[in-house]
Amino acid sequence: MTRHEFVENLRVALETLRTHKVRSGLTVLGIVIGVTSVISVAAIIDGLNRYVSARVEKMGSRTYFVSRVAASFGRIPEKVQRRKYIPPATADYLQEACTSCEIVEAFGARPGPSSGMAGDQSNELRYGAEKVESVILRGFGPEIARVIPLVAVARGRFMTSFDEDHAREVIVLGDALSNALFPAGVDPLGKVVRLNGHLMEVIGVMEPDPGLFGTPGMDQIAVIPFSTFRKYHPEYRDFMIAFAARKDTDPAIAANEVTEALRRYRKVRHDAENDFEIFSPDFLNQLWGQLTGALVLLTGAISSVGLLVGGIGVMNIMLISVTERTAEIGIRKAVGARKSDIRIQFLMEAMVISCLGGVLGITCGGTVAFLVNLLMPSIPATLSYFWVVLGVGISLSIGLFFGYYPASRAANLDPIACLRYE
Repeated sequence: MTRHEFVENLRVALETLRTHKVRSGLTVLGIVIGVTSVISVAAIIDGLNRYVSARVEKMGSRTYFVSRVAASFGRIPEKVQRRKYIPPATADYLQEACTSCEIVEAFGARPGPSSGMAGDQSNELRYGAEKVESVILRGFGPEIARVIPLVAVARGRFMTSFDEDHAREVIVLGDALSNALFPAGVDPLGKVVRLNGHLMEVIGVMEPDPGLFGTPGMDQIAVIPFSTFRKYHPEYRDFMIAFAARKDTDPAIAANEVTEALRRYRKVRHDAENDFEIFSPDFLNQLWGQLTGALVLLTGAISSVGLLVGGIGVMNIMLISVTERTAEIGIRKAVGARKSDIRIQFLMEAMVISCLGGVLGITCGGTVAFLVNLLMPSIPATLSYFWVVLGVGISLSIGLFFGYYPASRAANLDPIACLRYE
């Protein structure tokens, strides 16, 4: 097909759409709905995937955690509850035994009564007349930021070895806790607050971190030296360990080495399962991937129905167009038009209709993504070029697939019968 023929066929296709506006609009609508749903959902999921990945990276892509029990929203099995506690000395053993670990740190966590963990109690912060309840309390060592990059101080400083060695009464507040305790314009650094009745000097405020999808972030956490945590909470036994793999080591190798070392340290029989759990922040990516995978399948099924309806509409309007223009087809064949010319003409019309629906669908999907991002900033919807190209490809494929039969039917009409058609 020459450039002139292409332009002529495109002109005829656009003229047909202009002549039958309502019919063409209803046909395009099905494709618009299908493409819009694909593009909008893809934009939201793509943005959320990047958000979750960035969050995991910020938590430490080479970081692992060791705990006695796995994080669970349900009831913890009795045999898991009977597991031995992990003493802080375990971290010192792992630091010496595991050459693939850059740093190993034990820490204490006292989340509050609603977390479901054993021994949880409410933590309370007070300053003057202001009070914050259900504070998440952490006992961290001075090197924890090397293991968990999410622990970052925006103002003031973090714990030092001196604070740890002398079990000093100092505290680092999450951004939301600082804002709740201290009025605007009041510098919290150097102020003395009460944590569960104990006087603590505020030495730092962490960077804002609201958490992931409503889960608690660093904003709701108060951090004190690990030694101070153990001094004020001697009853606490359920410690956890965080370790970071060396940069020149595969994190999976480091995790395996820690697993073997822990089994020896805790005297686990060779044929018994681990009496501890090792997990990394990457489990969030895996969990999110499973959730979004199911959502993509569901959305794809719903969108396919809309695209199928749109494709059937394209085939229907093209069959009607062939019937209405039978005489025109006969005249074109009588003056020398080949079957391929007729087929290309009607295929072009079908593809123009579906491509128009695809462009409108992409525009609507992009608008939905923009509005979601504007109205709900916590859902970072982003429209990538991949999905734009895919949307155009889907719409062109619909026109080609559903327009081929009407185009072939038009191409195979007998010119004499066409000229007699009224």
